[in-house]
Amino acid sequence: MTALRQPGQMRRVTPVCHDIAVAGTQLGLHDSGIAWWAEEATLIVADLHLEKASSLARRGVLLPPYDTAATLERLALVIEAFDPARIIALGDSFHDAEGSDRLPPSYRAFLATLQLNREWIWVTGNHDPVAPVRLCGECVDELTLGGLTFRHEPSEDAGTAKGEVCGHLHPAAKVRRYGRSIRRPCFATDGTRLVLPAFGALTGGLNVMDPAFAAVFPPRRFSAFLLGADRLYPFTAAKLIAD
Repeated sequence: MTALRQPGQMRRVTPVCHDIAVAGTQLGLHDSGIAWWAEEATLIVADLHLEKASSLARRGVLLPPYDTAATLERLALVIEAFDPARIIALGDSFHDAEGSDRLPPSYRAFLATLQLNREWIWVTGNHDPVAPVRLCGECVDELTLGGLTFRHEPSEDAGTAKGEVCGHLHPAAKVRRYGRSIRRPCFATDGTRLVLPAFGALTGGLNVMDPAFAAVFPPRRFSAFLLGADRLYPFTAAKLIAD
């Protein structure tokens, strides 16, 4: 088991965001994969999938059991950078309903440290439909603040949902540049709803050109912000390619 480091010992993250409007509310998109609502001092993160490796191990799929440590350390970096008053975790924070109960003591203590003096809201997901065990924070199915509604799965009404912020789909985008293709996790938005990339260390990505996104965004009427090293790369849907 790897030892979790304290936030002050880790490389610092620069809290510089790419600002967009979602149904008239300004949100900042960060290259770490989190969204920042400056007006509310709120950090939004999706699909941590903590304890995924231990969940797979129970089914005989053995992976190095360090995904939770890696995810929490990355989360600590952005929390230190932004110092939010509130954190909203948009569901699938744990890979299964028992995931929070399997947290090793050191991971549980580290997560508790990140929660100190902050409002922490766990939105339920399809992988974790119940409240986490022995952890601080409020558990809700969805949450509305101001003009924004935070939920795990996007509602299936492309072009009509207003002010929706969600995860679940693990969006990724592929582009062809200078004779080669690049595929990266991404934010996806049409200006009225925002889908965040998965934050967890063991999470994959679904191409935003996949038919699953047809119920989320009108065809070719959205933009993707690909995660890069220390910056985001914005592309309109017309520039994206399928896998």
